[in-house]
Amino acid sequence: MAIYAIGDIQGCYDELCRLLEKIEFEPSQDRLWFCGDLVNRGPASLETLRFVKSLGDSAVTVLGNHDLHLLALHYGVRKIRDSDSLSPILESPDRDELMNWLRTQPLLHRDKAHKAVMVHAGIHPDWSLGKARKLAREIEVCLRGDRPEKLLRKMYGNCPSRWSEDLRGSKRRRCIINVFTRMRYFRSNGDLDFSANGSPRQYKNLIPWFDHSLSLKPSNRILFGHWSTLQVGCYGRCFALDGGCVWGGQLVALRIDNNAEDWYFIDSGTRKPIHSVS
Repeated sequence: MAIYAIGDIQGCYDELCRLLEKIEFEPSQDRLWFCGDLVNRGPASLETLRFVKSLGDSAVTVLGNHDLHLLALHYGVRKIRDSDSLSPILESPDRDELMNWLRTQPLLHRDKAHKAVMVHAGIHPDWSLGKARKLAREIEVCLRGDRPEKLLRKMYGNCPSRWSEDLRGSKRRRCIINVFTRMRYFRSNGDLDFSANGSPRQYKNLIPWFDHSLSLKPSNRILFGHWSTLQVGCYGRCFALDGGCVWGGQLVALRIDNNAEDWYFIDSGTRKPIHSVS
């Protein structure tokens, strides 16, 4: 059985089909992990969502910020924007079925056997794995409950910009969501910075989240997407998967069922060994 973790699709269904053909994906034997942002901006979000849902137990996906935005549109707590490409989903006859499936997906997936943890954007450097799983569960319970719109209505915004165990209510939930689905940089004072989305070489005073000393045990490897301007590769024990497909880049898969030293990337035309990025 092969396991492939795949970066942000964002509605690029044709590219996904080509990638799965390249890796010779067999649903009855292999498994796919999707690191979130299945939808938006690309031309075929509806087809992508239907396909991933149809895979059943052959696939795992975590929620990204664009997936949560789609849920907010569905529940009427946000108006669709000109930059969105989500109308086909919202107008589809199976809309309710798709949204009920989407809101039951986790924010964090862990595979103990392969010592791999997958999230959309990252894990706060102060959080242990146990803490991260507990906080993810707080959000998942709200999304799967009777009133997910209560969570979705209050999730937008950049404040609070610093995690504290003392946070309560909507501020606490917003901070948790932002860490899992939007985080890229910290400022030197320890605050999260949500305005910068370029590559690390562009910013002298900002620190990528994975450059902090992480509280997770060293044996845990983190798989994440979200950051299309970050070079795909290995940053210590963190693996960046977003190849910027929707911006003209590549859709990227990382094979992880082998020993860690044998992991490798695949994009539309190449097999690449894992490389560290300085």
